[in-house]
Amino acid sequence: MAGDLTMLQQLCESSGISGDESGVREMILAEISPFVADVKIDALGNLVAFKKGAKKASKKLMISAHMDEVGFIVTHVTDEGLLKFAPVGGIDANAIYGKPVTVGNKSLTGVIGVDKPVHLLKSEERQKSIAIDDMYIDIGANDKRQALEHVMPGDTVSFPANFKYENGMVKSKALDDRVGCFVLMNLIKQDLPFDTYFSFVVQEEVGLRGAKVAAFGIDPDAAIVVEATTAADIKGTAPEKQVCRLSNGAVIAFMDKNTVYDRALYDLALDLAKKNNIKVQVKSMVTGGNDAGAIHQSRAGVRTIAVSLPCRYLHTACGMICADDIWETQKLVEKLAEKICNA
Repeated sequence: MAGDLTMLQQLCESSGISGDESGVREMILAEISPFVADVKIDALGNLVAFKKGAKKASKKLMISAHMDEVGFIVTHVTDEGLLKFAPVGGIDANAIYGKPVTVGNKSLTGVIGVDKPVHLLKSEERQKSIAIDDMYIDIGANDKRQALEHVMPGDTVSFPANFKYENGMVKSKALDDRVGCFVLMNLIKQDLPFDTYFSFVVQEEVGLRGAKVAAFGIDPDAAIVVEATTAADIKGTAPEKQVCRLSNGAVIAFMDKNTVYDRALYDLALDLAKKNNIKVQVKSMVTGGNDAGAIHQSRAGVRTIAVSLPCRYLHTACGMICADDIWETQKLVEKLAEKICNA
């Protein structure tokens, strides 16, 4: 199955760390509005759309993906004009030193530096991880006054746009979870057999906050979470610890750190994949988590499954996914939705 990745590129190249997703939300809203019967934005910033299908569903289904990406927030400007910052979401400090970043509404380019340069470190110090508290962002300002003309505490910081599609692989920041949003948008543009609710939620990376609110508002019987999940299929990693592999299709989990998934939906996903010749793989470790952790506990409980895409280098300046896995995931979500709605 081939497809156009233009919208995925636009989504990934937009900045939208947790709590500052408005640019991504407006892009999605403009794209899906002609295809839905109703759309609203709730108090937290979630975008919830109702897609009218050919028939009324016997079970209310919520299909969800999160709009936010990991990043940083400016906390202080030093007298020298350097920006101190805090992480927004789970980011490994070892993966950010020396990286370029995009700062604030003016999209200034900055570079992450460290208080004590590497060439001044003693040999034993070089073996230790650098703490984010010991880092800063350099935007080239001469002093605090000049820096504050462009940036202020509370401004958000993201990794710069870097989307590439080469040899069947997509490489970009923010694939977690703009690729999930992309899948939802593609489904919305299709003629669906049953009425379906779609939620594009905020603040997943800082505690599944948007999903909790969206699920309470929709009050679904069942939910499908479309996510990106860690692929550690690289040299030196034992097969059982690789979690999942690029090019092997959609990823289904029986359990992660936040959710024990609905067993009947887990079995249904594997059965549908087999019957429809959809590539699927089972997550090989109980690790990570996603919005299912909040959704399945909403109100009186929601039967929930996550369908994920394998992604290398998650929560870094550039992740990597296989384009074919996108289409396999989309096909599986489509088949699952039809079965759940007609259960």
